[in-house]
Amino acid sequence: MAKAKGIFKRAGSPYWWIRYTGADGRQRKESVKTTLKTEAEYLLGKRRKEAMEGIIPDRNKKAVLFSALVKDYLVWAEHQRAFESKEIRAQLLIREFGDIPLPAFSTKAVEQYQAKRIKEGRKPATVNKELALLKHMLHKAAEWGMVSEEAIKGALKVKLLQENNRRLRYLSKEECGALINNCAPHLKPMVVTALNTGMRRGEIFGLTWDRVDLTHGFILLHTSKNGERREIPINGTLRAQLQELALNNVDGHGFVFHEKDGKPFGSVKNSFKAACRKAGITDFHFHDLRHTFASHLIMAGVDLTTVKELVGHKDIKMTLRYAHLAPSHKVKALEVLDQEMTLKVAV
Repeated sequence: MAKAKGIFKRAGSPYWWIRYTGADGRQRKESVKTTLKTEAEYLLGKRRKEAMEGIIPDRNKKAVLFSALVKDYLVWAEHQRAFESKEIRAQLLIREFGDIPLPAFSTKAVEQYQAKRIKEGRKPATVNKELALLKHMLHKAAEWGMVSEEAIKGALKVKLLQENNRRLRYLSKEECGALINNCAPHLKPMVVTALNTGMRRGEIFGLTWDRVDLTHGFILLHTSKNGERREIPINGTLRAQLQELALNNVDGHGFVFHEKDGKPFGSVKNSFKAACRKAGITDFHFHDLRHTFASHLIMAGVDLTTVKELVGHKDIKMTLRYAHLAPSHKVKALEVLDQEMTLKVAV
């Protein structure tokens, strides 16, 4: 008769032993203290069931649930940049994994979640952001002693999806004018700022007056997405808009764009959609204002390196997505070569 998997005898011992993976992800061996194989099979089945439920027999306690990890993680991340986005994604993950013990996070469980989200119509970039957060949470859980690294190594090895949905939607000059003219009073200054600086939404919402230097004409960002200092020039259009806002800000402090109570805007999604609808603009999001800024710079002949610095890209590869909008730079390059070759031939 074939030996049952997970049940064995040690040399010199009449008793059966069992081998199983515990709720903490570790391989465990346990003596059944009986010569009856049926009792060994029963105990093995019991231990496996306990592991699935997150129970660790020798510690007499349950493994930490994912919902408990999320709670601790959000307290830890509360003052971090982009906390609101993390919180939203965390709630999505709780709905999927909330009652699951941390050691139960296997490669299969995470890959099935990826597949489910794609089937629901989510883009690869969106799913990747959720997975990146999940992985970071599990990393912190291991650091905090809530689960062993061995138990979650499978989940941490799951690869991100290939992103083929890099969106490049930008407005024409006429559309920019139409959008601005149809913006609500609170929204218009933010749209003008985005179109004239290429700042990210979070950078605009969090902009304070102490970072705006109207005298010397620049905005200083200390905590951009890449964690680097960035100076953004203020052109004439933006200067006029900021000077108008400054008239209502006597002390020169606080948020540049804010609610009536002085707090920064949390979202302008509805008012932005309304403005786009009135302007007859479709398939356009607030972040696309940033694409519009970069696209028009490229089409105006500004070199890629300068555009990279203005928009705050860490890698030039991110800026290269706009390169096709400036086909003339190839023509100009060949014209330069043509002039050089002509001079040499003439000599």
